Amino acid sequence: MIKMILDLDTGIDDAMALAYAIGTKEAELIGVTGTFGNVYTEVGVQNVLNILNLCNENEVPVFAGASHAMYQDHFNRLEVSARIHGDNGVGQVAIETSPKEIQTKSAVDFLIESVKKYGKKLVIVPTGPLTNLALALKKAPEIKDMMGRVVLMGGALTVPGNVNQYTEANISQDPEAAKYVFESGIDVTMVGLDVTTRSILTKADTQSWRETGSVAGKTYADMVDYYISQHFEVEGCYLHDPSAAINAVHPEYFTMLPMHMTVITEGEAEGRTIGDPKKLRDPNPNVKVCIGVDSPALVKELNKTLLSLFQTVKVKEFSGN
Repeated sequence: MIKMILDLDTGIDDAMALAYAIGTKEAELIGVTGTFGNVYTEVGVQNVLNILNLCNENEVPVFAGASHAMYQDHFNRLEVSARIHGDNGVGQVAIETSPKEIQTKSAVDFLIESVKKYGKKLVIVPTGPLTNLALALKKAPEIKDMMGRVVLMGGALTVPGNVNQYTEANISQDPEAAKYVFESGIDVTMVGLDVTTRSILTKADTQSWRETGSVAGKTYADMVDYYISQHFEVEGCYLHDPSAAINAVHPEYFTMLPMHMTVITEGEAEGRTIGDPKKLRDPNPNVKVCIGVDSPALVKELNKTLLSLFQTVKVKEFSGN
């Protein structure tokens, strides 16, 4: 069984990735680190605590990380993020406040210690800006050769971005951090818009969660129905962050292109993820870019795992535990 850390800016699709990581039998979620992006860091980590409590997983530790990009001194949440995810980041759905508190250790230190403890068995899944991971690599460069896979949601190689024609939202929040991670030489899988927009979740899926009768199932259905309501171009919602979490467990669902990747950090194309022109002929590329996905298999895996989780939570709720 792999060990997994999620690095989230929670976010409704982050919440789906979190539920998948809790529910899958093929990975152990050893911790969650928080960052800025869809929401402010302090809001996102509280959302994680509340969701873990909702799903009866209070033993998973939560760590606060960066509150802004590496070379900036503040972060202002975008209006589009508030629209898509709601003011509270979870679709304006009220979730009971967790009795647990955020860990005093920083997210960066937790990442470093976890890599040193678990090595190649650890998979890190960032679904927001890559600031926490870049800061960990800068603070402890020796972990580079110890690390297992990093499966990130971000970027766009063969399709336009969703911020502008060049860049995807997570990468745009800290292009310098993304560039540092891509060029670090660690084992990176980029799960970008090339594949995340090919997998659609519908209200028929969320209705099945609601029908479990559990508070968790209803809460998630309400959250994702809100998210669906903000996707005007499809009858459903894209599975951005859950695709990365599923790739960490089932890479066989994806077609991947090995490349040396970099990120443009200035000018009109700032935030663009692209092949590194200096390394086009170099062997052993460290980044695998997802360019195809078995969407039916991915959606089935997500639904199966979340349904099982919500049904289990219902049993626990009825037993009084």
